[in-house]
Amino acid sequence: MVARKRSRGWLECRQRIRVGRACAGWAAGSKVDGVSSMAGVAGSTTVKPLPSDFIQSPVPADIEIAQAVEVQDVQFIARDVGVRDEELELHGRAKAKVRLELLKRTARDPDGMLVVVGGISPTPLGEGKSTTTVGLSQALGAHLQRKVITCIRQPSQGPTFGIKGGAAGGGYAQVVPMEEFNLHLTGDIHAITAANNLLAAAIDARMFHEATQSDGALFKRLCPEQGTEGKRVFARGMIPRLEKLGIETRNPDDLTEEERSAFVRLDIDPATVRWQRVVDVNDRFLRQVTVGQAPTEKGHEKRTGFDITVASEIMAILALATDLADLRRRLGCMVIGTSRLRNAEPITADDLGIGGALTVLMKDALMPTLMQTLEGTPVFVHAGPFANIAHGNSSVIADKMALKLVGRDGFVVTEAGFGADIGLEKFCNIKCRQGGLKPSCAVLVATVRALKMHGGGPPVSAGTPLPLVYKEPNVELVRLGFANLQRHIENTRNFGMPVVVAVNRFHTDSQDELDLVVQLCKQAGAADAVIASHFSHGGKGAADLARAVVAACEQNIEKPFTLTYPDGMSLEEKIRCVATKIYRAKDVHFEELARESLARYEAMGFGHLPVCLAKTQYSFTADPNEKGAPVDFTLPIRDVRLSAGAGFVYPLCGSLPTIPGLPTKPAYYDIDIDLESGRVIGLS
Repeated sequence: MVARKRSRGWLECRQRIRVGRACAGWAAGSKVDGVSSMAGVAGSTTVKPLPSDFIQSPVPADIEIAQAVEVQDVQFIARDVGVRDEELELHGRAKAKVRLELLKRTARDPDGMLVVVGGISPTPLGEGKSTTTVGLSQALGAHLQRKVITCIRQPSQGPTFGIKGGAAGGGYAQVVPMEEFNLHLTGDIHAITAANNLLAAAIDARMFHEATQSDGALFKRLCPEQGTEGKRVFARGMIPRLEKLGIETRNPDDLTEEERSAFVRLDIDPATVRWQRVVDVNDRFLRQVTVGQAPTEKGHEKRTGFDITVASEIMAILALATDLADLRRRLGCMVIGTSRLRNAEPITADDLGIGGALTVLMKDALMPTLMQTLEGTPVFVHAGPFANIAHGNSSVIADKMALKLVGRDGFVVTEAGFGADIGLEKFCNIKCRQGGLKPSCAVLVATVRALKMHGGGPPVSAGTPLPLVYKEPNVELVRLGFANLQRHIENTRNFGMPVVVAVNRFHTDSQDELDLVVQLCKQAGAADAVIASHFSHGGKGAADLARAVVAACEQNIEKPFTLTYPDGMSLEEKIRCVATKIYRAKDVHFEELARESLARYEAMGFGHLPVCLAKTQYSFTADPNEKGAPVDFTLPIRDVRLSAGAGFVYPLCGSLPTIPGLPTKPAYYDIDIDLESGRVIGLS
């Protein structure tokens, strides 16, 4: 939405929410019926429905709604959900990091029910999956009075300033403060940028020094004489390399000439280095660059490129790590290339001696950030890996923390990125497999708009007017497009989860169209299908959806959770399983480069890893223009790459840019600051 100039109505709206919350007992330290409303006091809660007179029609700009709410101190949100003061690291008044000690304290507590939110293959405009995730949580907490925590990904600043906008939800179903959520937050993405680029610098520097120095000179510089006695010592970061080489001595002077050479000379093959630098900006001109052009680099130029930060393997690691030790292990295990010596052995971050330093940069980012929704339900914001090239889910740590905090009868609502064939499939086959998670229910978000597109409607493009067919009733187009949603329902049920479809209502939808979607969903095997209006009405608009989710979870307690393939399959077999069972391809075509990569990874001992197919989110095929539910197509695999630290291999289906570009009119045109109040305006 385009931000509007603040009017008298906006000021009145803000005043109403302040008064409404005070009357409802939301204001910290106030009293209702003689009982303090401060969180942590028995019988009190920070979670209350939005006052009815706060809801306006038409719905104001997202940022106007977010700024009209008096955000509560995050300590109250934390205490209300069972987080102790000593387990918080405050970042201002409205957000805080939650220490991992909480996991140790709650280790024996029962888990709540895990609800994963996926969606239909989307239009480029998005179908409101984040908004539905937030709206469902507000309904569960503020309207059904159930314990609930939302787990949602941190947005990249690239789309925020590009065309997609932020990811805090929208309308009356948002995470607040939405400006802080969509911008720097607590610095996790900046930490990933720093760690990723430090590793890139280390790779290039090591290759440069090895190319310009002898073994003896390298050894003297890596292990210089120290102190008055001139003793050489190994730095802490060198120990993993020694262990890998089977060198037991910790005295550098005891190394044989052969051991010295193996220790100092990694001899990285430049052709195998795929580690790129990252930046959290949509900068298309960084997709391919040449580095090393300064005279000081002595002609050691190379072609490389940039990815967007959230596409970094370090982001995927952050989302999958289970504790600090696991983070350290994963960062050290990242493979950056292979050696030209010793049978093309994989070269890792630990071979470069940098695993510990990367962990230091990432240690604070490992803690989830606690925030809140408009209606006071708690939110964990953590991680944000690209769903088309990584697994596209928030973190294992956030989910596990939340499951313990809500307890046996509570709910954790976690979002999976993009369409269910990508984010939800990877949630199950990668995140649940590695994190030991078991979902109780899946919510699939669908819109009449997306169904019409899959039924043969004209292309939908961000930044251009929506064609008329999407604004007028067309029941037959919806019926034809339902094949796409039906495929997602079938796939999700095959994992062993009941499916509840959330039909995200837009004001252009006709009742006949909405009723048809509900009817078809139930016929397709969904446990329920509910029309939801959380964007327009907040948690109240998702109350029926919340009731359907509760019923589905309670009926699914004993049903088995099933993955698409076992660990023991070969990598090629795993790829075929996803392609045929999830996408419904009849065959997979592996180009020669892909076959070579698969053989190399199997030989290296990575055959047990799950696969994370990098594919367009707009279609079940590798062609984003193929809508509906295609069958009997051949899925092309042009290459397969390794994310050893994250713990998966990712086959590339077609060509996918790993750093988006800016459109002709980016969102930053509307973003500014009110110089009188200091408030951000225009963010969406």
